[in-house]
Amino acid sequence: MKINPKQTKIHKHRRVRKKVQGTSSRPRLCVFRSNKHIYAQVIDDTKGITLVAASSVNLKSQSSITLGSNCEASRSVGKTLAEQAIKEGLKNVVFDRGGKLYHGRVQALAEAAKEAGMVF
Repeated sequence: MKINPKQTKIHKHRRVRKKVQGTSSRPRLCVFRSNKHIYAQVIDDTKGITLVAASSVNLKSQSSITLGSNCEASRSVGKTLAEQAIKEGLKNVVFDRGGKLYHGRVQALAEAAKEAGMVF
């Protein structure tokens, strides 16, 4: 039985989510990467609410980002998200890469968030 790429992605995401849970004291930093943009949210899974969110779609209209699908945009999303989260008092988070490899744009977002003061 062949497994198509969509099923493989869902399988990887579920495998990661078995181990990664966000709590009130340590919420989950969730990353979603599409072909055109990158999105990140800080989520409290116990309450089921999004505490802070940032994306390249919002930053594209506000800053000098010309393309939402490169590492530069990912770095600015990570930095913006970390600044907003620290204002809300959320410094410690659990990183959820969303079934993607920790490489490229996902890594750039994570490293920028760490540099801005978040702790994974």
